[in-house]
Amino acid sequence: MRGVYTSINDIRRRVYTEIARMAYESEDYAKELEALPYKILPGERASYRDSIFLERAIIGERLRLAMGMQVRTAAADAPISDGIEQSATNEQYYEAPLINIIKFACHACPEKRIIVTEGCQGCLAHPCTEVCPKDAIHIIDGRSVIDQDKCIRCGRCQDVCPYSAIIKQERPCAKACGINAIKSDEYGRAEIDYNKCVSCGMCLVNCPFGAIADKAQIFQLIQAMKQGTPVYAAVAPAFVGQFGPKVTPEKLRAAMKALGFADVIEVAIGADMCATQEAIDFLEHVPEKIPFMATSCCPAWSVMAKQEFPDLKDCVSMSLTPMVLTARLIKKHHPEAKVVFIGPCAAKKLEARRRSVRSDVDFVLTFEEMMGLFNAKEIDLEAIEAEEMLSNASTDGRNFAVSGGVAKAVVNSMKKLEPTCDIKVASAQGLAECKKLMMMAKAGKYNGYLLEGMACPGGCVAGAGTMQPIAKSTAAVGMYAKKAPMEICCETPYMDELDDLIEE
Repeated sequence: MRGVYTSINDIRRRVYTEIARMAYESEDYAKELEALPYKILPGERASYRDSIFLERAIIGERLRLAMGMQVRTAAADAPISDGIEQSATNEQYYEAPLINIIKFACHACPEKRIIVTEGCQGCLAHPCTEVCPKDAIHIIDGRSVIDQDKCIRCGRCQDVCPYSAIIKQERPCAKACGINAIKSDEYGRAEIDYNKCVSCGMCLVNCPFGAIADKAQIFQLIQAMKQGTPVYAAVAPAFVGQFGPKVTPEKLRAAMKALGFADVIEVAIGADMCATQEAIDFLEHVPEKIPFMATSCCPAWSVMAKQEFPDLKDCVSMSLTPMVLTARLIKKHHPEAKVVFIGPCAAKKLEARRRSVRSDVDFVLTFEEMMGLFNAKEIDLEAIEAEEMLSNASTDGRNFAVSGGVAKAVVNSMKKLEPTCDIKVASAQGLAECKKLMMMAKAGKYNGYLLEGMACPGGCVAGAGTMQPIAKSTAAVGMYAKKAPMEICCETPYMDELDDLIEE
């Protein structure tokens, strides 16, 4: 479903827009919140499900999550606005869990099953029955039928069917989860194991029923700006093209300042510093102190690596992420400011919850949530007059957004610092592949290597909060990166401040 605009995308963005509009314009938040499901879904007839009442109930939970509140069950005996007093503020940290299943929106999809479709021709050879190790397939009325109680989902029948008439069905959210964190509850609905979940958000964007949503800080961010607090936007490298093909980085900066942001800074600056620090650490520690080093910028990947392979946690770089380094740079020059990270990543919300990061990053919004602010204020992004370039980041820093970009930046820095070094790199995309990468590293297959892990297949451009097709984003980031005033990250002027930021 990635890259296809669906009714789920539309509903999600309307929710973000209305929460932003409420934050900008309303005074009676509780009353407004209760009315929003009727504004978003007017009339008496359902548009997407069997009942308009169910649709509005689901919208109500989406609104609560967009306010940063907890999701409720169908048994909740309270108004939508219950608890809004704690969320109607200009400062609120994300509270776990970040990724939530709206249970009464869940379709209770089967976890995994092999089924015979209408494509079955009842062929004479019936190889499906011959290869089944459990005698679970029989020919009934000329068609193959699978006994689900006997089937072990091995897929051998699927492999040998000459008509491709046998398919494997998997619950989309569970299939997208690379760490097997989604199971079923007592009613067959999806349930997240939060001891495993790393908030990558891949389940969120792969659920075809829109039953999974994450929390947002749209309301709190707007309140901070309304109260006169200078808020600086730190924009992730994947931003290029996210707000429309004609919305240049210069136009985006002007549009964000029109919303009330004090200024806009590229997180590619922090990426430059992060890559340089990781290059220094690698040269100092591999292989003398640690057998290999894994990059740290993707929080879902680094949390998974430390969680699943605790004995290798010291091999994951301790360098501060680009988000944190950029935020510290901003607050070094503007101590009174608040910082909002705007990017493609749901897991950055998880990172911002850490006590070591809370004083650096005040808010985290996805690109999709940010679009809600533009829509609420009816800002014409294409027509707005452009301002100057965002900043002087390097090609390497801007390419952090795509798979392979992080490792390339670190290697380029190492070669600049130590021209004779020969660095071997291994990389993986998606948490399932990242886990395999770490298993190989644990077995000693990658000693002396730099490992790059990206939780989202394709890199940050494929994050849960993106708004354009992955391939299109990859191309846009590459073109923008080539326009950078310098190529290698350790050549940027901000390197002089790196030591001060690390010591904070």
